[in-house]
Amino acid sequence: MKQAFTLWCLLMLTSIVLPARAEVIHGVVIAVIDGDTVLFRPDPYHPARRAFLKVRLADIDAPENDQPYGNLAARALTARVLHRQVVIDTVATDIYGRTIAHVRRGEHEIGAEMVQDGLAWTAARSRRARKLAEAQRRARSSGRGLWQDAAPVPPWVWRRTHPAHGH
Repeated sequence: MKQAFTLWCLLMLTSIVLPARAEVIHGVVIAVIDGDTVLFRPDPYHPARRAFLKVRLADIDAPENDQPYGNLAARALTARVLHRQVVIDTVATDIYGRTIAHVRRGEHEIGAEMVQDGLAWTAARSRRARKLAEAQRRARSSGRGLWQDAAPVPPWVWRRTHPAHGH
């Protein structure tokens, strides 16, 4: 019985984020859902299986739309990428079917800019973690974006206390 429970726990943990074949896809952001999620249409020549992908920016977590600074984060992401040509570097697929990817527009890495401007927390567990943590520290010490608040609530805490979200 204990082995079955352990196996079930391992299966649940591995299903949270499924590794995807790393892929670089060029295309256009056709909608911004919130401060860290967009709808992306691959360029017509790309052999994507779908007309569009729901993409969650890798290594960051922005406030939810109904959370303080959520609308600000969504507007900032909109200004950066909506109807613009971007490149996504896929990382994984999450349990909601979203493609987890780094999003770039030219030389701009959008997730890093969101953290740098105080519009998202770093959620990096990769080699990028140190760079993003430093950007977050600078945003916090400068009081940028959500760091204007004395005690901003991280989105992962907000989602636990406001479970009506379909993330």
